[in-house]
Amino acid sequence: MSFHLVVGHGPAGAATARLLAGQGHEVRVVTRTGGPGGPAVEGVEHLALDASDPVRLARAARGAVAIHGCAAPPLPQWAGRWPALVSALCAAAEDSGAVLVLLGNLYGYGPLPDPARPMTEDLPLAATGPKGRVRAQAWQRARALHEAGRIRAVEVRASDFFGPGVTDGGHLAARVVPALLGGRPVTVLGDPDAPHSWTYLPDVARALVEVAGEERAWGRAWHVPTAPAASARAMVALLAAQAGTGPVAVRRLSPVLLGAAGLFSPLLRELREVRYQFERPFVMDSRAYEAAFTLRATPLPEQVAATVAWWRERTGA
Repeated sequence: MSFHLVVGHGPAGAATARLLAGQGHEVRVVTRTGGPGGPAVEGVEHLALDASDPVRLARAARGAVAIHGCAAPPLPQWAGRWPALVSALCAAAEDSGAVLVLLGNLYGYGPLPDPARPMTEDLPLAATGPKGRVRAQAWQRARALHEAGRIRAVEVRASDFFGPGVTDGGHLAARVVPALLGGRPVTVLGDPDAPHSWTYLPDVARALVEVAGEERAWGRAWHVPTAPAASARAMVALLAAQAGTGPVAVRRLSPVLLGAAGLFSPLLRELREVRYQFERPFVMDSRAYEAAFTLRATPLPEQVAATVAWWRERTGA
């Protein structure tokens, strides 16, 4: 089989590395620490280096057929650190000839004039906030190099992650699922009844792997196949029903409390830029991907069952 370099070992990077290794590929994962951060996976090598170092990253990528860019700086450091990371990823792709597969998100579109319109890949990258701009610029840089014939690049965009292995963030992860497993009320950011797209983490990994081997995918962005949008309240109800805990109250985090907490927490301060994503409909359209390739979103009941089972094993609930 072939050699793939996975940069970053958060939920998406770890899932991608496991999937590739399970398919028989040779996998090297690059992180700052170099450790697996959990049980070792056969066929996955871990290497410690700063991925924003173009020389060392290029050396690590030599011989790879694909570089999967799944790393992300801490949210408060996006504006300062994304440009160097993307520059190094592009340099490694050019040096090695590997396909650069970037994991993106929906920040680059910014708030839509009509929030009822689902997001499609042909929308302009019109974000005005620093986090949205830096994510848009990352893909624009890679696409420009692709169009110049210097690299081969593709971006896969996902909405908020959901599923086994997703422990960071508070949308449907660390704060929410353990609480509902205990039958306790949960608190969510924004309007709990606003439609929202939740992208299942295993589907993110499958999309990153699929487009790496599809030449017709390169040179543009694609939305990961994602189940129909559902509100946070609806998702909590499905999770609670699967967990057998009965109805769970869903409370909205007060904007006043969020603003006050942001005075002391850099992470919470950063959420102010993207609050619009939870205050009104935030819906992603993935039909273009589904029309072109084989991957389909995992059925929502399977997503919910796997997520509850994973959290039960993790927490002992």
